[in-house]
Amino acid sequence: MGDRPSHQARHETPLERADRNFVELLQELRVTQTGVQILFAFLLTLAFTPRFPTLDTVQRATYVTTLLFAMLAAALFTAPAALHRALFHQHAKPVIVRISSCLARIGMWVLMLAFTGSVLLVVDVALGRVAGIAAGAGTLLVCVGLWRILPWVVRRAIVAPRKDRGPS
Repeated sequence: MGDRPSHQARHETPLERADRNFVELLQELRVTQTGVQILFAFLLTLAFTPRFPTLDTVQRATYVTTLLFAMLAAALFTAPAALHRALFHQHAKPVIVRISSCLARIGMWVLMLAFTGSVLLVVDVALGRVAGIAAGAGTLLVCVGLWRILPWVVRRAIVAPRKDRGPS
């Protein structure tokens, strides 16, 4: 328990903590939802462009896979609101927060794949397959670096000084 600040330091009840955590999660989801919605809308319109029929089999498969990833990410990021609405006044806020947080984490992984596929497709069409694969791989590495490795490094940097201090 010494690795994380206690909710007691905030002088809040478990329900107040759940309320605060849910509000913070919704703020985070507002940021991601907008990006997902724009990406999804962009992908939906691609099939109706004049150049779409010229895509090869790999490009079409990349398009459909990426479209489905974007749809899944949008569904995962909106699910917490639907879950909250369905369980409203059921005294389930801590459960809603726990499940919603899990949905958001999965949504970030799926969004990472949607970004990767989108960049791969666009660069493949614009510059060729090798450039598309390189750009897609670069996108994946940037997302993994910023969304997974950076938080892990920061978490380790925060926890290490606490362990050095010993028990409080």
